[in-house]
This record gives sequence, C-alpha cells and structure tokens, in this order.
Amino acid sequence: MLNLVCVGACYLDTILSVPRFPEEDSKLRATSLSVRRGGNCPNSLEVLQQLLAAEQQQSHKVRPYLVSCLPSAEGPAAARIRDSFGPDSTVDLTRCIYRGQHEQPASSYIIRSEATGSRTLVNYNDLPEMTLAEFQAAIDGLDPQHDMWVHFEGRIPETTLSCIQHLRQTLPKASISVEVEKPDREGLEQLAAEADVVFYSKSWAESNGYQSAQECLMAQSEVARRASLLLCTWGSEGAAGLSLPSKSCVSCPALRPGQNVRVVDTVGAGDTFIAGMLYGLLCHQDDWDAETKVRIAVQLATSKVQKEGFSGVGTHVMDQKATPAPSGM
Repeated sequence: MLNLVCVGACYLDTILSVPRFPEEDSKLRATSLSVRRGGNCPNSLEVLQQLLAAEQQQSHKVRPYLVSCLPSAEGPAAARIRDSFGPDSTVDLTRCIYRGQHEQPASSYIIRSEATGSRTLVNYNDLPEMTLAEFQAAIDGLDPQHDMWVHFEGRIPETTLSCIQHLRQTLPKASISVEVEKPDREGLEQLAAEADVVFYSKSWAESNGYQSAQECLMAQSEVARRASLLLCTWGSEGAAGLSLPSKSCVSCPALRPGQNVRVVDTVGAGDTFIAGMLYGLLCHQDDWDAETKVRIAVQLATSKVQKEGFSGVGTHVMDQKATPAPSGM
C-alpha cells in the first residue's frame, strides 16, 4: 500500500465562456456558465482516481488523500466539494482542514475567450492558510508502515518548505514532488531544491527567461540537485522530462503533421498532466520508461482539453498512441 497525499488549495470555479475577452468598463453577454470544484490538487486527484480504478495490477495499491483548507464541514459548500469527486470516489478527504467559522469556499472566477482560447482567472480566498502544525497533524495520523508520496501544489512557499523539512526529518523514505507554476510566487526554487520530482509550468519558465521546456529543465537541474526527475509542460508543444543525474532528456511533441484538435476546455490541462505522471511513477515505475510516462501524461492532457470538465478523461490512458496536446498545460 502507498499513501499519496496531495496538498493544495481547493476552489469552487465559476467559468464564464465569452465570445471575446471584454474591454474594461464594458458589457458583454456570456455564452455559457458553469460552476464546478477546482484547484490544482483536487483536479489531479479526480483524474488520478479514474486511472487507479482502471489499474489491473493488484500489486499496486495507492490510496489518495487530499489535504486542503475547506469551509465549515457542516456547510453546503464543503458538502458540494466532497460530492464533486463522485459517489464512488476513492479520494480520502478526512485529512482536510475545516475552517468552522467560514461558510464560503475559496473561489475562482474564470473568463474563457472563445476567440483566442485564453483564460483569465481571478481568485478569492478568505480561508486561513494551512499551518505547519496542521500539516503535521494530518500526516502524522497516517499509517507509518505504508510507503508515502507527498505532492505539493507549491503555494505559500515558506510554509511548504517547513512541511517538506518535517517530512525529511520524520519520514526520510517518503517521496516528495512539487509543482512550480505561478510566475510571481517567490520561493518556488527553494522548494524545487528539496523535492524528488518537480513539475514546471510554461508560464513560470517563460517568466524566468527560458525559451523551451528543455532549456528550463537543463538550467533547473543545477537548482533541483536532489531531484531524480524534472518535468516541464509547454502548451501546444507538449512536454519534456529530464532524468537525473544522467541528464537524459525526453520530449513528447504535441502535434503530428496535419493533425488538428478541437479545444473545448483548457482549464486543468496541467493538473491532468500531473495526474498522468503520478500514475506512471506510482503504478508503472518498472514497466514504463520515462518517455512512455511523459507521452501518456501528454495524451491525458489532450483528452482533457477536448471535453468540458474531467469526466472520463482517464479512460484512454492505456492507448499507447499519444495524441496532440493543445495549449493550456
């Protein structure tokens, strides 16, 4: 048995589709509106549980947990978040941190332009952030006899770094992965330096002057010295992975000549890629090489952007022919 603990914010997303991005101080009618549970780690877990349900190798038992700050456990918002994973969900939310004095969840308002495919996000979160003590309580209650993998969204870097240090001291055999996503968030490289696996976003890489996923990974290999694997998504160009210390790099291009994909919903494409990589690392560490893991993760992200939401995204994982991955990862 392996406990997979994903630590990150959980949102309720309000998604407005509009013909074009509105100008300031103007009016524009939306073509559709949807409200669904969001957040990097919850999105990844929703896809991952689909992949685990299809896993045929009984030797691989993964129990996924979410550690996130939620509003009052008795309120309708928390109930909606719990129900969002489905009636047969295997994601354990018992380690979440409920804020009894708060009724409103963290919220994200997303404007999605049909003209360009871009998405603009405005977040609001009044919930107090997780503390080191709360993380310790959540982790320390898990069975120490089980192997553990802890994945961090990469938010509140100072607290996250303390959490990683706590894990290194108390559970030295635990594997740790970190997502480096937000360009303006200071301290992410310090987290990467302590992790075993690091996920870099295109937006973070470009904001640091890198022109390609490969360039980002080679440069960051001098920072993330403890890591065994670095990964970077690059939107419509796919993704790349760098194995360390060999510095062997694999790339999965997005488009094959003459191939087109109809993009429906890019929200959560990067989260889906992470779900695919975690699935490969946890369940197929021996029978899938690095290129296969990256290719399958890109394929999953492609499946996701061609449909609204995440339902059924994981059903195509065993298709070994990677399909193109449009922008959004």
